[in-house]
Amino acid sequence: MPVELGTKQIKIKGAQMSYRRHRGSHRDGHSIANMNRYDVDSDSILPPEIRTRLYRSFGQIEREFENLYSENLSLQERIEALNERLESYTNCSIDKPAQDINDGSELSVKPKRLARGKINSEAASQISQKIKSTYKVSTSKIVSSFRTTPAAYSLVREYAGHRDGVWEVSVSKAGHPVLGTASADHTARIWCIESGVTMQQYVGHQGSVNSIRFHPNQDLALTASGDRTAHIWKMQFTLPSHLEVMMGNKNSFGYFQLMKSHSSGEDDLEGSEKEEQLEDSTDPSHEAALVKTPAVELTGHTCVVIAADWMTGGEQVISASWDRTAILYDSESGVQVNTLTGHHQELTGVCTHPSQRLVVTSSKDTTFRLWDMRDPSLEVNVFQGHTQPVTSSVFAGAEKVVSGSDDRTVKVWDLKNMSCPIVTIRTDSAVNRLAFSNTHNLIAIPHDNRNVRLFDITGVRVGRLPKSNRQGHSRMVCSVTWAEENSLCNLFSCGFDRQVLGWQINISAKE
Repeated sequence: MPVELGTKQIKIKGAQMSYRRHRGSHRDGHSIANMNRYDVDSDSILPPEIRTRLYRSFGQIEREFENLYSENLSLQERIEALNERLESYTNCSIDKPAQDINDGSELSVKPKRLARGKINSEAASQISQKIKSTYKVSTSKIVSSFRTTPAAYSLVREYAGHRDGVWEVSVSKAGHPVLGTASADHTARIWCIESGVTMQQYVGHQGSVNSIRFHPNQDLALTASGDRTAHIWKMQFTLPSHLEVMMGNKNSFGYFQLMKSHSSGEDDLEGSEKEEQLEDSTDPSHEAALVKTPAVELTGHTCVVIAADWMTGGEQVISASWDRTAILYDSESGVQVNTLTGHHQELTGVCTHPSQRLVVTSSKDTTFRLWDMRDPSLEVNVFQGHTQPVTSSVFAGAEKVVSGSDDRTVKVWDLKNMSCPIVTIRTDSAVNRLAFSNTHNLIAIPHDNRNVRLFDITGVRVGRLPKSNRQGHSRMVCSVTWAEENSLCNLFSCGFDRQVLGWQINISAKE
């Protein structure tokens, strides 16, 4: 069958692929765009990304061999020219008078002929060595590209059950290691991190639940809602009854030891039955404990309460609303202690300092404010650095604040010098509720374009979480939170696609 000029046939492990190389495509420098020019067999079993990488690698090898071929031609021309010179010189030597030959000039001819053979062998050896070294380098690149390396970011667990978008995800930092989510379906949920089971649903709000935060040292949750209220309610840690019967006691978290023993190979005879029961327990359709009434209801706002947080120690809470105010409450009685005013447009979030009586509120007026409640005069500092609504502002350690905005930037501020940011991170999409890791000094940034990016505190990009049809979010990512002490998942994300995802971030692995 005639072969079309410019078409290469490559066989790899019995699978045949063909691609068409267009002249000048490599020299134009558009290697990625030219991948669309290859005609790939439709019956190939290789994933598209691996095929693309494979074609790119073979393209590199082809370019190397083209260079070697051209160098080989030039070397051959030089050798032929040198041989012609040697031949002419030898002929001149042979044509000398007999007395010169008898005088030993014949001996002078043989070394030149030997030198010519030596030059040919040396040139051939150099070409052979160069081809071998290039082949080794090229093949090593292909092998290293397919070598298995530790995954830097892996999706570990999905928490399914919400019937509408999830606005915020939070992790308890004291007591039981649980996950909390706030959703537009008017509910908040408490999840078991290890199993993905919903242990509790809070259904006391009459509107979208916009945020959820945990008490620093008690089993209490604080939620803010579109019904203009914030609620404090008692958390319950219960699992489905069949799991508790299987455990033989009422310890809600004791079954994790059972999971560990099964994974280590103990009780092989009964292990399969236990595993099936555990898989059934992760079914989100099972009935979780319902809480319908709050322990304390916080009122006073005249519009949507977008977020609420605990003050250090947990004796007070503060809420932020679209009515442009933030209200400080007593967490036991629900009595209003103070009202913070000053923002010119709706508030978008509130965050408290982990150890000091400091609060940051973000707003659509392109600013965020630092409220110092240690001072009786309630000192306020206004941070002006964004050009569009500030969607999030959180404390990073003891002396820094990280802010994110719809202007597609994230800025790091030093509380000792608040005139301008010390770091500016520019992204390609609007920023939602970000989170900072004190252990790793990393900022997790959720975006409207479904991405979650990781940067360090100095603004250096660390990586991006996977985003594909099989893993990652399919719509806007609304919030992220770190769980630094959890061995299973150390980062959680939620989005408007109703998904709550648990990730394992391998900090030591490269992107």
